[in-house]
Amino acid sequence: MPDRSPPGDRPPDRARTSQGGARLLLTRLRAMMAQQATGADRLAAVVELVANTMVADVCSIYLRADDNTLLLVATEGLKAEAVGRTRLAENEGLVGLVCSSARPLRITDAFAHPRFSYRPETGEDPFNSFLGVPILRAGGALGVLVVQNRTERVYDDEEVEALQTIAMVLAELVGILGDAVMVGVRPTRPLELHGRTLNEGLAIGSAHLHDPVLSAARLFAADVDEEQARLAAAMRQLRESIDAMLTRAGPVLFGESRDVLETYRLFAHDPSWEARLTDAVRSGLSAEAAVDRVRREHRARLGSARDGLLRERLHDLEDLDNRLLRHLSGGGDEQAPVPPGSILVASRLGPAELLDYRDAHLAGVVLEETGAGSHAAIVARAMGVPAIGGLEGLVNGVEPGDRLMVDAEAGIVNIRPEAERVESFRARQLLKDEQLTELARLRDEPARTIDGVDCELMINAGLSFDLDHLDAVGASGVGLFRTEFQFMASETMPGLDEQTRFYASVMDRADGRPVTFRTIDLGGDKVAPFMGRRDREENPALGWRALRMALDHPYFFRRQLRALTRAAAGRTLRVMFPMVATVDEFEEARSLLDAEIEWTLKFGRSAPARVLVGAMVETPSLAFSIDHLKGKADFLSVGTNDLMQFFFAADRENTRVWGRYDLLSRPALVLLDRMVQRAGDAGVPISVCGEAAGRPIEALTLLALGYRSLSMSAARLPLIKQTIRSTDLSRLAPTVHDLLRDGGAPFRTEISRVCQQLAIKI
Repeated sequence: MPDRSPPGDRPPDRARTSQGGARLLLTRLRAMMAQQATGADRLAAVVELVANTMVADVCSIYLRADDNTLLLVATEGLKAEAVGRTRLAENEGLVGLVCSSARPLRITDAFAHPRFSYRPETGEDPFNSFLGVPILRAGGALGVLVVQNRTERVYDDEEVEALQTIAMVLAELVGILGDAVMVGVRPTRPLELHGRTLNEGLAIGSAHLHDPVLSAARLFAADVDEEQARLAAAMRQLRESIDAMLTRAGPVLFGESRDVLETYRLFAHDPSWEARLTDAVRSGLSAEAAVDRVRREHRARLGSARDGLLRERLHDLEDLDNRLLRHLSGGGDEQAPVPPGSILVASRLGPAELLDYRDAHLAGVVLEETGAGSHAAIVARAMGVPAIGGLEGLVNGVEPGDRLMVDAEAGIVNIRPEAERVESFRARQLLKDEQLTELARLRDEPARTIDGVDCELMINAGLSFDLDHLDAVGASGVGLFRTEFQFMASETMPGLDEQTRFYASVMDRADGRPVTFRTIDLGGDKVAPFMGRRDREENPALGWRALRMALDHPYFFRRQLRALTRAAAGRTLRVMFPMVATVDEFEEARSLLDAEIEWTLKFGRSAPARVLVGAMVETPSLAFSIDHLKGKADFLSVGTNDLMQFFFAADRENTRVWGRYDLLSRPALVLLDRMVQRAGDAGVPISVCGEAAGRPIEALTLLALGYRSLSMSAARLPLIKQTIRSTDLSRLAPTVHDLLRDGGAPFRTEISRVCQQLAIKI
C-alpha cells in the first residue's frame, strides 16, 4: 500500500519529482500501455502512480463528457463511489477553471479560492493544496489532471512540469483506450455543424486529422541521449532552413514583412523554447512527444486569445512546432499513410499543406477556420474534393476514425451520423453520380443556346493539375490562371528560371488554347511563406495587396513579367492585372510589361508573337472608368467576388456578413449591365471569371445582360453548358431587362420563376 501519511509528517522526497522521478513514471506508464488491462484499471493505476511520485494524498482525472461537463473517471484518495458520478459544469470550480483556461493552476488553500466548488460525495474535506493541469488534445482541453494534499503545500515549477508531462501522455493514453474509458465521456452522439461551402459535392468517410498524431511507440524515449541528439539536429536543421529562407527572400521582402520574419527567426533561436523541449526529453519523452506537448500548450492558448497580434504570434509559434515535427519526421519517423476515401479534418490549412494530400485520394476536406480555408478552397476545387470551412467546434468534436458526412452543397457536416441518415445520404450520392455521368456526355458539344448564340466557357486554374480538366470538361481555355499559388506553395521565392519553366509548362499543357495569366495577387490575407507574417491590417481586403504591392516593388513584379515574357516566346501572351483601382495604375503596370518586352528584344531573346494585356474589374472605381480604357486595355474580366464585396461593403471572409449580399440584386445587376454596355462602346471584350459564372441562375443572367465569355471552376462547367443549351436567349434577355426596371419582388425569386416557365435546366 502506498504511504498516505501527510507530507508534514515526513520530508517530501523532492527527487521523486525531478527529471529522474518523471522518467521513472514514464517508464512505468509505457509498460502499463503494453498490458491488456481494462481502461478503468489502467487509469486507476495511473492515478496511483502519480500520487506516489508526486507525494500527493489525492490524484484524480476528470474528462470532458459529450455534454461538456467534467466527469470524475479515476481517483486515488477521494471516495471510490464518486467515480462516474461526480460531474462539474465546464466552468465550475477549480477543475473547471483549469479546463476553461487550458492553463495549470496551483493553490495552497483551495477552500479560500472564490472558484472552489464543494462536492461532499468526493470526501475532499481534508485536502487544502491543489495543483491541476489541463489534459490537452485536438486543440483544446480534454480534461484535467489534479493532485491534492492535506496540508498547505507550495507546488514548485518542477512538479508543475512533471504533471504537465504526465497529462500529455495521459491524453494519448485516453485516445488509445478509446471507448473503454470514454463511455459517457468520449463524444459518441451525432453532431451537426454548419459552415460555408468552399467546393460543392457530397462525401462520406472516416475522419483523418491533419495534425501529426504520435503513435504510442513514439511517446517515450528509448534512449534519452539519442533523443536529445535527434532534437538538437532537428533544431539545427529548422534554424538553418529559416535562415536560408530569410537570406534568399531578402530582395523581395516588403517593408515590415522583413521585420516580422526576423521576429520569426528570433522565435526559432529562442533558448527558452529549446530548453523546455530539452527538459521534456530528459524527463523521458521522445523528441516528437516533447514538441507535441509544447504545441498543445500553444494551441490551447491560441484558442483563448482575443488579441489579434497575440493570436498571430501564437500562430507563429505553432507553425514552428509543426516545422520542427516535420524535421524530426524526416529523420525516419514516417507519418502514417492516409487511408483512401478519408475526410481531412483541420483547424486551418494553407494551400501548400493541402497540396501534400494531392495523391491521398481524399473524399473531402473540412476546416474549422474560414479565412485560411478560402485559399485552400481553390486547391480543393482543383483536386475535385468537396470542402467546407467555418465549422466552429469541429476539431474538438471529432476523433480520428469518426464517420463524417459532408454535404458541401448545403454547408453541413454530420459527425457520427445515425444509420438512417447515412442511408439517405448514400442515395443522394448515387443520384449525384448519375447526374455527373449525364453531364459528361456534353463534353464535345458546343455551349450554344437554342436560338444559336455561342458562348465561350473557360476554366479558372492556379495549379498545374488544374489543366488536367481542360479536355475532361471540353473547356475553350483558361480564363484565369492564378499565378500566386506557385509562390504560396513555396517556402522560398521562386527564381526567374523556375517561374519561366512553370509558365511555359502551363501553356504547353493548354495545347494552343488561350491562357490568361493573372499577375501575382498577394497581400491582405494571402501571404507566401517567404514573406513572413505582416503586421495586421484593419481591412486587409482593402489594404496593401495585389497590384498595389507589385507596383510598390517593381523588382519583384518585373521578375514575374520577365518570366511570363520568356515563357511565351513565339506564342500569344495574355496577361491580366488584379485589383486595378485606377486607369493610371493599369498604365503603370503595362509600361513595366512593355519594358520587359523591349529588354527581351534588345538582348536577342525570343519574344511573344503577340501580347494581350487586360485588367480585372474588381473595384467600383474601375467599373466606372471602363470608357477611359479604350485603346489601352485589350480585354477586361469581371472578378465578381471582390467587386461585390466592395460594392456592398461586406467582407466575403467575414462569416457574419459574407451571406448578406446577393449578386442577383437589382443594384448589382444595374452595375454589371452598365459595365458590359460601356465595354461594348469602348470596343474592349469583357468576360466574367468570378464564382458567379459557375452558378446556373447567375450565369444565365450574365448572358442575358450581354456577357458571352464565362470562366469558372472546371467542376461547374458541364452544368453551365447544360443550362446554356436549354436556354432561348431571345426570350430570356428581354425578360431580364424588364425585371431590372420593374422593381417589385426580389430579382432572384423572379428569375427563378422565369427559368421554370421557360423549362431551362438549372
